Amino acid sequence: MDRRRRKQANTSASISEAEVSSIEWEFINMSEQEVDLISRMYKLVGDKWGLIAGRIPGRQAEEIERFWMMRHGKAFANRRRAQQNQ
Repeated sequence: MDRRRRKQANTSASISEAEVSSIEWEFINMSEQEVDLISRMYKLVGDKWGLIAGRIPGRQAEEIERFWMMRHGKAFANRRRAQQNQ
């Protein structure tokens, strides 16, 4: 294996170890204003979570991204429906 492939293999291994399963995510409560701002900023800049988080005091990019994925991701659709039915 040449150096380049070895470095890529090491990098991908360290990334997979650091990832957190989306099943373990807790629901993030956002105010209506925050949800509105996130939606409008997403339409303008896309998935630049750091830029969006800079507009919302006290929120981090990872938190905004997780909120977006939980709200718009297909994997969480069933969980949302279950919560709404309760």
